[in-house]
Amino acid sequence: MVDKLVNSEANARRIAMVESCFGSSGQPLAVPGRVLVGEGVLTKMCRKKPKTRQFYLFNDILVYGNIIINKKKYNKQHIIPLEEVKLESIEDDPRGYQHGWLIKTASKSFAVYAATPLEKGEWMAHINKCIDDLLRKSGKKAVAEHAAVWVPDGKAPVCMHCEKTQFTLINRRHHCRKCGAVVCGPCSNKRFLLPNQSSKPLRVCLRCYDLLSGAKANHLVDSAQKGNNQDSSGEEDSDDDDEAQKAQEVYHDLPKFYGDNEKAEK
Repeated sequence: MVDKLVNSEANARRIAMVESCFGSSGQPLAVPGRVLVGEGVLTKMCRKKPKTRQFYLFNDILVYGNIIINKKKYNKQHIIPLEEVKLESIEDDPRGYQHGWLIKTASKSFAVYAATPLEKGEWMAHINKCIDDLLRKSGKKAVAEHAAVWVPDGKAPVCMHCEKTQFTLINRRHHCRKCGAVVCGPCSNKRFLLPNQSSKPLRVCLRCYDLLSGAKANHLVDSAQKGNNQDSSGEEDSDDDDEAQKAQEVYHDLPKFYGDNEKAEK
């Protein structure tokens, strides 16, 4: 079991290897009680197109990064606390990607895809097990609200709000930070503070702005009765660029999960 690996030399070596693969661009990962549960390559649905990413599942965090040299070097490290994560299975698209699920957090949500149904099942089972164990030990409750999953650019040739504006080099695509829809500039010229995602007001579509403003107004009225343009939208997905992977072939090995069928090394 995972608990047997907490103080094992095998676990320490594995974590050190992950740190070395990210190099100076990554954060230290070796902390007391942390266990590397599994690792593997998944396809992440980014804003512009799907990209292969290296994922590492620990008992308290999920880490992923861009693949520069397969099994040797990664960059743009992302660390997601598992306490914030909720998984949601995606139905297979016969004409598109299959074996996918959503990784949802309060600040960012996205879709990933495995190579086979078995891999999908193993990944989801192990992630959910880590989440359940973490919440049980901490006594915390699961996060109730999660960020919207962005609709990929290629899915929206025209604005999803007005359904008229066609996107060109001049008419740029924008994403509503509340619902994830791809919208044109005029249909997303409002901003609203979404504290879970940013300390600054973010771009939202007009429909979501009206809903959010109405809810805020009602809240202010209730509170009163009881009591008596800088762009911060972050249009680019921070791990959407792959300049180092343009000519890099990624070998998709089977994911490895530790602790279930091996004895801990002392």
